Amino acid sequence: MTAERTHVDGRQWRATIAAAQAGDRRALDELVEGWLPLVYNIVGRALNGHADVDDVVQETMLRAVDNLGTLRDPDSFRSWLVAIAMRQIRDRARRRSTDRLTEDVAAHDAADFAELTVLRLQLEGQRREVAEAVRWLDDEDRQLLSLWWLEVAGELSRRELAAAVGISRQHAAVRVQRMKARLEAARGIVRALDGACPDLRELTARWSGAPDSVWRKRFARHIRGCGYCGEPGSSVVPAERLLVGIALVPIPVGFTLSLAFGGKTAVAATTAATVGWSAKVLSALTTPAVAVTAGATIVAGGAYVVTQTPDEPRPSIATPTARPPAPTAPAPAPSATPSASPSPSRTKAKKPDLYGTVVDAVDKAPDPDTRPADLPRRPESGVTSSGGHQTVMNHRGDSVTLKGEGYVLVRWQISPQYRAGALVMPAWTGLKGKLFHVASGGGRRMDDPLGDDGTTGMGGPDTGYAVLPSGTQQMWQNEYFYLDGTVTLVQNERGADYGVSVFPRTWDDVNKDVTTGPDQGAIRYGLVRDNGKDTAPVPQYLTRKTPDDAATVPQRSRV
Repeated sequence: MTAERTHVDGRQWRATIAAAQAGDRRALDELVEGWLPLVYNIVGRALNGHADVDDVVQETMLRAVDNLGTLRDPDSFRSWLVAIAMRQIRDRARRRSTDRLTEDVAAHDAADFAELTVLRLQLEGQRREVAEAVRWLDDEDRQLLSLWWLEVAGELSRRELAAAVGISRQHAAVRVQRMKARLEAARGIVRALDGACPDLRELTARWSGAPDSVWRKRFARHIRGCGYCGEPGSSVVPAERLLVGIALVPIPVGFTLSLAFGGKTAVAATTAATVGWSAKVLSALTTPAVAVTAGATIVAGGAYVVTQTPDEPRPSIATPTARPPAPTAPAPAPSATPSASPSPSRTKAKKPDLYGTVVDAVDKAPDPDTRPADLPRRPESGVTSSGGHQTVMNHRGDSVTLKGEGYVLVRWQISPQYRAGALVMPAWTGLKGKLFHVASGGGRRMDDPLGDDGTTGMGGPDTGYAVLPSGTQQMWQNEYFYLDGTVTLVQNERGADYGVSVFPRTWDDVNKDVTTGPDQGAIRYGLVRDNGKDTAPVPQYLTRKTPDDAATVPQRSRV
């Protein structure tokens, strides 16, 4: 069962709760399985991904099972369960108050849930900004936000929020407003850190990179007095509008739960799983989380947005015995080739510049279980973007100019349900320097099956298909490029509806995405195309010129 929709009305669970109270073990299985995602999201966000999350979730569900018989009104189960979770969160805080971790360690731990929210739900733009801003909140604000987030998303009512915190609805309204104000200030910090303010760069040179209260105040003070950072640059959507309809963050693959029931110990319950009530629960909780949450995809704005599965703990990456199939289209011969037998009296022929003679081409997709080759690490001094941290290009003529030395992500969102047909590919123009196509990722290739109905990332029989030009490299959801210089990417949409989002990225980001594979719940591993040399492929639609119409860039132009 999916948690987010069945939780909207707790009365739907009356019969199940009553049966579980009467000793029906199958009903108890269903109850635990159905409500675990809600508890995991509350605890995970309140503790911001700390290592104690699993323990607090376990303790919450254990207490709920042990005390289920004391619940008089099944209709109040949800608020009762949430209140138990909040008590466990507060008890955990009190236990740790006399033995607190250092701020550096706490900040490191606190980064996880914000990152997982972004990765697992593939949040973009201002939704991503809100998730990342949570890192800058104090513990008390994060606890309240963990409930308010679910209230806005339709999982909790204001009455349940107030009851869980132990205050009146009027007091809850005041607390929520104060928390929202601090959240907006934190969003300003996230925006500023993604910007290019030279004064802020100088300030961050002394910052460790871990969010904490001291640096929050320093950054906020800078933003208030800075005309560059204080100007958002685009309309800022209120957080509550951004959170409407966001699914629960999936439970980590491999998360297990052992509960005591009917006098059995937790160990005994686990041991008896093959014949006892816990078999279904344990099985459900160790399958990919999308099976008990919103499903394999979330539709945002009509575009395909693929749910990422958890990325920890990450297995060590084994060196592949063979590189996955790489583009092998015949490369044009270099314009200048050394003589095979130069005259002794002549000076040695100049070695030809091979850059741009190998253009990316159609490849055969490797098996989903084929691990990618190692990704070479190229120099990174950073890439700046004319569109800031993220540029979304949905219409013909939209463009972004990138400059610097480092990696760039182009994320595809194809919407054949709005307009199917032939894709007119985006083009890279005005290149100064070098640009390589280094890797593909995102957990799936766009022509991979997306579901049992036979639809794919390129469309389906009910919506029509987006069709690539003949000979065009099949894109994956995430395409990565390496830039050493300056280039402009132009959106050329004319046929099938599509959009691309462009993000500067680091080598670590690329490697992390590409190596997320089926053993972590994704459809397939990514693919590495970079050989670390100038003979690595360049994008198909690339030119050093700046044409009036970027859609006229030749498909295999050599640079």
